[in-house]
Amino acid sequence: MDLPTCRIKIINGNTCGPMTVNINASAQGAKFPQTEIVTVQPQTGPESIESFYDEYLAIPGILEQIILDTESDAFILACWGDPGIEAAREITARPVVGIAEASLYVANMLAAKWSVVTTLHRVRDMVEKTVHKTGLTARCASVRTTTLSVLDTEQDRAATLDVLTEASLLAIHTDGAEAICLGCAGMSGLEQQLEDRLGVPVIDAIAAAVKMAESLVSLRKTTSKQLTYRLPELKTIQGYGAHFQAEKFRS
Repeated sequence: MDLPTCRIKIINGNTCGPMTVNINASAQGAKFPQTEIVTVQPQTGPESIESFYDEYLAIPGILEQIILDTESDAFILACWGDPGIEAAREITARPVVGIAEASLYVANMLAAKWSVVTTLHRVRDMVEKTVHKTGLTARCASVRTTTLSVLDTEQDRAATLDVLTEASLLAIHTDGAEAICLGCAGMSGLEQQLEDRLGVPVIDAIAAAVKMAESLVSLRKTTSKQLTYRLPELKTIQGYGAHFQAEKFRS
């Protein structure tokens, strides 16, 4: 059976160009041949997202990429905290997939317990809140933070691989993890090398999100507008372009 063609827009949550390139490469490698992938980054926002402050600054630029889009069949938010995902689902009926949510769902189908291995120690609370939001806290063996910044994952891949290996081994042997979720879009592309070192499934969040988005489009499912994710109420919004007004939103 031939699968339908679809166009997926992937939105890097930050404004780091090399990371956008890396995200695109991972997505292109994961997609079906008939899927078109377009990978972008916000026009405004922080270079990396490593705090709640960074996250909140990034959200308007992320939403703008959805509001102005008339061609894509689905969207992927390519930042592991899934910043602004609830707002994104309010402004479009087209499926919106967060890479964190997708990676946790995939891990949950492969292992009884899994851990998230991520970046700086300060993001632990952010990651734990993301896991809790998916309803999967009971299946999470641990959140293992590291000394890696988001930009480190792009700039020194060999060192990143070694740090992730060390943290993942702790998660497996100390915490009881049976699979590892890579908790940063910048770690995409390292999953196979880690899997070879660790001997357990390692989930690339970008690839997981691509497969989820393709499935939702293939199933012809849209975001429910029954209540929670219905379009925002009409109101005046100061300081943003006209496209942020609710009457401009497209389904």
